[in-house]
Amino acid sequence: MLRIENITYNVEGRPLFEGASATIPTGHKVGLVGRNGAGKTTLFRLIRGELALEGGEISLPTRSRIGGVAQEVPSSSTSLLDTVLQADEERTALLTESETAKDAHRIAEIQARLSDIDAWSAEGRASAILKGLGFDAEAQRRPCSDFSGGWRMRVALAGVLFAQPDLLLLDEPTNYLDLEGALWLESYLAKYPHTVLIISHDRGLLNRAVQGILHLDAKKLTYWNGPYDQFARQMAERRAVLQAEAKKQDARRAHLQSFVDRFKAKASKAVQAQSRVKMLEKMTPITAPEEAKKVVFTFPAPEELSPPIINIEGGAVGYGGPPVLKKLSLRIDQDDRIALLGRNGEGKSTLSKLLAGKLETAEGRITRSSKLRIGYFAQHQVDELYIDETPLQHLQRLRPAEGQPRLRARLAGFGLMAEQAETVVGRLSGGQKARLSLLLATLDAPHLLILDEPTNHLDIESREALVEALTEYTGAVILVSHDMHLLSLVADRLWLVKGGAVTPYTDDLEAYRKMLLAGDEDVKVAPKPVEKPKKASRDEVLALKAEVRKCEERLNKLNEMRDKLAKKLADPALYESDRIGELETWNKKYAELMDGLDRAEAMWISAQEKLETAAG
Repeated sequence: MLRIENITYNVEGRPLFEGASATIPTGHKVGLVGRNGAGKTTLFRLIRGELALEGGEISLPTRSRIGGVAQEVPSSSTSLLDTVLQADEERTALLTESETAKDAHRIAEIQARLSDIDAWSAEGRASAILKGLGFDAEAQRRPCSDFSGGWRMRVALAGVLFAQPDLLLLDEPTNYLDLEGALWLESYLAKYPHTVLIISHDRGLLNRAVQGILHLDAKKLTYWNGPYDQFARQMAERRAVLQAEAKKQDARRAHLQSFVDRFKAKASKAVQAQSRVKMLEKMTPITAPEEAKKVVFTFPAPEELSPPIINIEGGAVGYGGPPVLKKLSLRIDQDDRIALLGRNGEGKSTLSKLLAGKLETAEGRITRSSKLRIGYFAQHQVDELYIDETPLQHLQRLRPAEGQPRLRARLAGFGLMAEQAETVVGRLSGGQKARLSLLLATLDAPHLLILDEPTNHLDIESREALVEALTEYTGAVILVSHDMHLLSLVADRLWLVKGGAVTPYTDDLEAYRKMLLAGDEDVKVAPKPVEKPKKASRDEVLALKAEVRKCEERLNKLNEMRDKLAKKLADPALYESDRIGELETWNKKYAELMDGLDRAEAMWISAQEKLETAAG
């Protein structure tokens, strides 16, 4: 059990915690939430002992191991699999000692402990974790130096999950995962055997993988049972009740103060006035929790273009070698909201670049509206901002003719107020950089907005603001995201990128999630061997020909009978009132004949097919 008791801590004179307390039961999975800058990451450092408390105590059971993701895995020549295996320091140390140990008693202890920690299945467990995070068997054998920083962060996450510390601390782990990796992590954490404390702005993760929410607000910690949506609902209800109580108290305070002001000078009312002064002094002010500041994104509206704005016929695209995607036949209209699904490496980013005009088709034809403007936001673009320039300077370079008031208004429309507008990008938070990149992507009022993982570094309020902005936006949206909440609220069409093709996904996101977790996409059904039909003998062919002739003769006879009955039923005299019974008889015979004719035709077709197969 993790106990946080009456802790106090300040940063540069600013209090982050004042008498904050909380208890996390052993084995619980808990989401740590709070505003940016409230001190969530600082709390992690205090728990790990990297920072010294100024007051209070944080305690764990004796010999508990605390684990978290390192900032980056070294770019070494060690394979991914070996890097993850080495993360379990106890197993590594025991295996090393077992190679040199001479004492029989110690050797027995080592082997018993290795058995207790399930050391012999370690490679399989490590491989399964790496696979869940997007590394296939071939990639697991490659050195860490082959991979970029984002991928090495996945390796770091795999290492700490494999080591299975008693308290697992995760700070925004889905920021460097795709949708498939994020869904796998949700499932893994739900079954993790020890305590987990996770900082995240991913509502899907906070709803499906945790049992409680630890809320950091106003320098205090409050533990709430249940997933995030339940916490948010309870917070809203609590805020409404406290606001109502605060309003009543203000009215009561005003009434008492009015009495004191009116009668404090009157001797006859002096006692009552003094009594009310004491009542006012004893009243503890009721302060409702401050609502999160409303974050707003303002996307400029493009003019309407004739559909389609993009059309691809027989397209193929790649990077000079074999095409990554081929046989593309896609159409995009201005009112489309399309989410791209598919495992990492299947070509989602390649398709995004093709649509954005950053790649050309190797085959086929792509047609774009002549007036089409495209906005493109990708993860790497946040890193391409000029770190020594302010957001205002970024806009001044792109809009030199616009005055500062207009440029500042644009920045404010993306939550970058006066202070942030004058701060160099290098000192902005990840969320503020992401907002600036979104502003730059939408500056020209694009008809098509392509967003590749736009929610990384955005807090929950900013993500909700993005949903609202995209809902009101009058252009088309192509969306790649690990945030299931965002996808479910924005996308109305799903495209699956898989096996070099892009096809509509006709089921919903929940079905896609279940499919991925069940591993169905990895199941490869072996094709049944096609048996070459055995050549028919001459006698068998003659028999089949005879059968076809019999069927044809029967069809001819039945057609002749149908013509005769039709002629009979065409006689007007048959429909006279005194012949109704006779008419019913002939109608019944005609119906029976037509039924027989249908069966005879089916037999003739079957016999003809058998003959063609035998003769071919």
